[in-house]
Amino acid sequence: MREPTTDNNNHSSASSSPPPPPPQALLERLKDYGQEDTFAFWDQLSSDQQNFLVQEIESLDLPRIDRMIRCSFQSHGLPAAAIEPVPESFVSTVEDRKLEDREKWWKMGLKAISDGKLAVLLLSGGQGTRLGSSAPKGCFNIGLPSGKSLFQLQAERILCLQRLAAQSLDGGSGNVVPIHWYIMTSPFTDKATRDFFKHHKYFGLETDQVTFFSQGTIPCVSKDGRFIMETPFQVAKAPDGNGGVYSALKYSRLLEDMSTRGVKYLDCYGVDNALVRVGDPTFLGYFIDKGVASAAKVVRKAYPQEKVGVFVRRGKGGPVTVVEYSELDQSLASEINQGTGRLRYCWSNLCLHMFTLDFLNQVANSLEKDSIYHLAEKKIPSIHGQTVGYKLEQFIFDAFPYAPSTTLFEVLREEEFAPVKNANGSNFDTPDSARLLVLRLHTRWVVAAGGFLTHSVPLYSTGVEVSPLVSYTGENLEAICRGRTFHAPCEITF
Repeated sequence: MREPTTDNNNHSSASSSPPPPPPQALLERLKDYGQEDTFAFWDQLSSDQQNFLVQEIESLDLPRIDRMIRCSFQSHGLPAAAIEPVPESFVSTVEDRKLEDREKWWKMGLKAISDGKLAVLLLSGGQGTRLGSSAPKGCFNIGLPSGKSLFQLQAERILCLQRLAAQSLDGGSGNVVPIHWYIMTSPFTDKATRDFFKHHKYFGLETDQVTFFSQGTIPCVSKDGRFIMETPFQVAKAPDGNGGVYSALKYSRLLEDMSTRGVKYLDCYGVDNALVRVGDPTFLGYFIDKGVASAAKVVRKAYPQEKVGVFVRRGKGGPVTVVEYSELDQSLASEINQGTGRLRYCWSNLCLHMFTLDFLNQVANSLEKDSIYHLAEKKIPSIHGQTVGYKLEQFIFDAFPYAPSTTLFEVLREEEFAPVKNANGSNFDTPDSARLLVLRLHTRWVVAAGGFLTHSVPLYSTGVEVSPLVSYTGENLEAICRGRTFHAPCEITF
């Protein structure tokens, strides 16, 4: 729908005929939901602007949006059930994990991948605004020696994983089974993301193994639940949060597409993690072994005030869910488990999740039925300037309370979590900090494989990069590295 240009002289003074009234049936529908003010400026609009406004209102699912607003406002401010820590039995910790278990899970995961049972789901609706870029965040180059974008790093990990799965079959000569990559964009990043992949020839992936789809948008509303008008002929709208993935998958019929492809498990992650192990076979094997509906990778919270959401139990014996750092009382955030000497609420949410396809179908329907969204109070551009109102959002972790069973899988922060959220010069989660985490991890891989490093600057500020096409988690590097010396910084490829 093309936006008309604004014309302050939209009605000729020579014309004596009054503008036509808004369509009566549409006006009555708006009145049914208390949104008739949407047509407040009708008489001041040009015919193009009137047509634009009518088309925009007709494109809205008014009963569904009204249900979202009512249910979300009713839920907002209600006292939440008390929280308690996630029981230790729900968590697979690094220190309690046996080598034979890791090997078993790795093989189970590769077997499921070679059977075509895994797909990966990337949440990539955000722009790199805080990084000083208007491009999709996945296009960002964090400054590695290779100059690769986040999208390319993830695509190449998928390629490596496909090869490992094929080699794991008897004789190591199995056919490569493509891992389907579902990428959720937003209306603001969709075209740029598609163009970036086309320009880079899908980074070596087959074009038909990548599916793009866009999350939805929802009208922004005032504190009394009325639509905020961005212009006299346009409703202010905002993306529905990364939890919009569930309804987007449902309405684009991609859950059916997954089923047709034989997919049983979905690895879901956010784009802004330079160390993400896309489709991690160990995590997948653990997930299958436990027979649960949902799982999440976690790291131990670094300190009480760290700005990360943590997994908790909502209500005594209730479901596992996530509480955002801003919602966790500081006294609870600082509580110590006297038995372990660690924080009681310590399991940080990394947006690294695994779901069964059956559960995704269930949760898409349940979230739609309940229609409860988080109300994010924001300053929203409007015809009255910056208006304080609400954006309605769902989060990816809103699925967990619906899960019949959830388990948490601890990973090491320095091996799997290098967030890219803030511009260089900030105190944390910058491209520079993420780059160093990648270089340090890969340097340890090279040294463990018998390689040596020389460097012209202090080693703590440099290192080597191992191409994802060469190694997924540091495996199979001996033939390339043993006895060789590499000058940092550099990229190690075949």
